[in-house]
Amino acid sequence: MKDLITLILKAVVDQPKEVSINEIGNSRTIMLEVRVAKTDMGKVIGKRGRNAQAIRKILSAASGKVRKRYILEIIE
Repeated sequence: MKDLITLILKAVVDQPKEVSINEIGNSRTIMLEVRVAKTDMGKVIGKRGRNAQAIRKILSAASGKVRKRYILEIIE
């Protein structure tokens, strides 16, 4: 899942080298902490949070197959 989100985020932002994802959690629930450059924060979140919501939906759909719960947190 980490690779999937990294690939999506690097395609969206202007500074792909600044994208970092930290995985925290246990066997059933995993939280992905996403950090991007401050100038790219708006692109990741999107207007009214639509981009972030779309990324979370993709993550939810992909996580159903592995039977784990993933939570996406965007850190400033």
